[in-house]
Amino acid sequence: MQKTILTAALTAGLLGTAALASDNPMVGGAAMYADKTIVENAVNSADHTTLVAAVQAAGLVDTLNSAGPFTVFAPTNAAFEALPAGTVEGLLAPEAKDQLTTILTCHVVAQEVFSEALVKMIADDGGAHPIPTVGGCTLTGTIEDGMVKISDEAGTTATVTIADVDQSNGVIHVIDAVLLPKM
Repeated sequence: MQKTILTAALTAGLLGTAALASDNPMVGGAAMYADKTIVENAVNSADHTTLVAAVQAAGLVDTLNSAGPFTVFAPTNAAFEALPAGTVEGLLAPEAKDQLTTILTCHVVAQEVFSEALVKMIADDGGAHPIPTVGGCTLTGTIEDGMVKISDEAGTTATVTIADVDQSNGVIHVIDAVLLPKM
């Protein structure tokens, strides 16, 4: 019974943000439209210019414009800025394309997962749910202080700051850290 109440309470809290998805939530100062693809929306977000540049450098634009469905955990510019100095520049270099592709695809799930379903999976798995990515990484979803947290294999934990940004080919969850594969 308590597990059901906890799940309902957490879902209700997270869905406060999700309700905005149907009203084209603002992300990075731009409206996100459910009839546009992940890339078509992301290019308009002032908070995701680094992510867009990385997607372009990795050659993933066509993939993220395809039918999907995808779930993308989208790090903000501030998340990239928090990486050690020179990391972003190094990853954007042509010779780092394979490494960049792996990192970016570790932010992508090959299905559409909205927060209500993710919260339920976390609860059903006793508080930690494995999330396999198209990049071969396994992220872990948890809930802490009523917020969905996504941890990578390297020990970094990101908080979902904006959930359920509906796209024509999936959903975006904005996160505050860059997730990395185990190196």
